[in-house]
Amino acid sequence: MHIDHIAIWTNDLEQLKDFYVQYFGCTGSERYENPQKQFSSYFLSFQDGARIEIMKRSDITKPLDDLRTGLAHFALVVGTADEVDRLTAFFEKQGVTIEGYPRTTGDGCYESVILDPDGNRIELTAHNH
Repeated sequence: MHIDHIAIWTNDLEQLKDFYVQYFGCTGSERYENPQKQFSSYFLSFQDGARIEIMKRSDITKPLDDLRTGLAHFALVVGTADEVDRLTAFFEKQGVTIEGYPRTTGDGCYESVILDPDGNRIELTAHNH
């Protein structure tokens, strides 16, 4: 088994699509529209086949608050610890919010945390090998 995709609600499909295409090299699908349900979406594919589905519906507009159960973050393996450092500095220069600067966590992972335009947490991690 493997995860096929995660799904994220957004109020700005184009902004979120552009973020993942520009910074993570995702390929965007054609925009899907269902006027009857007032629903639209894109699938964003990474090179390894993993995907993010970003979705918009007219009746889903409020962001989730910080103190809740559910998805806390997703992690992308970017390579080495040096690559985590390089990308974190790059994102900071691009004006992307850095939620957590590079560090080794208590469980031995080397990571930083950035926020996408909607405030979703993305861990940039090094291989743990």
